[in-house]
Amino acid sequence: MSAVDDYIENQEEGVQPILQSIRETVIANAPDAIEKFAWRMPTYWQGENLVHFAAFKKHIGLYPGANAVSHFADRLEGYKTSKGAIQLPLSKPIDLVLVADIVRWRVAQTIGKKNR
Repeated sequence: MSAVDDYIENQEEGVQPILQSIRETVIANAPDAIEKFAWRMPTYWQGENLVHFAAFKKHIGLYPGANAVSHFADRLEGYKTSKGAIQLPLSKPIDLVLVADIVRWRVAQTIGKKNR
């Protein structure tokens, strides 16, 4: 069992399937990323950190970095955001299409940096 498995298993029972869905979405959209546990949260690395996520009492924190938050600003209206973080409230369904789009964008960014 990995540290990410342990992390998900140690969260509230109702949040576990949400975290697993986010995990599966990240993996599906960043298949070459390495899953690790950093800063006390699941982290996906592909030449650099792509995205992290973490469970909180009322939301899931998604951390794709400041450039992603800025790039997706129009689609993040209605979400609480900060420089590199997005709060996905547990009071409504998690938009996994948005998560997938952000992850794919982050992968493209890291590949673009590699090819410069």
